[in-house]
Amino acid sequence: MSDNKDTLVAFVLGGLIGAALGILYAPRSGKETRRNIKKFSTEVSDTISDLSENLTETGRKVYEEGEERVLSGRDKISEVFETSKKAFEEYTKKD
Repeated sequence: MSDNKDTLVAFVLGGLIGAALGILYAPRSGKETRRNIKKFSTEVSDTISDLSENLTETGRKVYEEGEERVLSGRDKISEVFETSKKAFEEYTKKD
């Protein structure tokens, strides 16, 4: 899963760097270049915001799933403990 995230981040960063270089080296006027840079920076900001929201949501889901598994495991352990305790009590009563 980490490899997929690393690949996605590398892809996004590569695209952003390529777009920035394309804007800076394009034969356009200063006014047009500044407008393109402003548009590009807005897009980068939006992309970072979206990635942050996705990461937050993914973290929340992982936390909730982990919490659910821990609680489920705790319940199973309690159940096994109680069953073992009853079996031990029955065994000791026979003696």
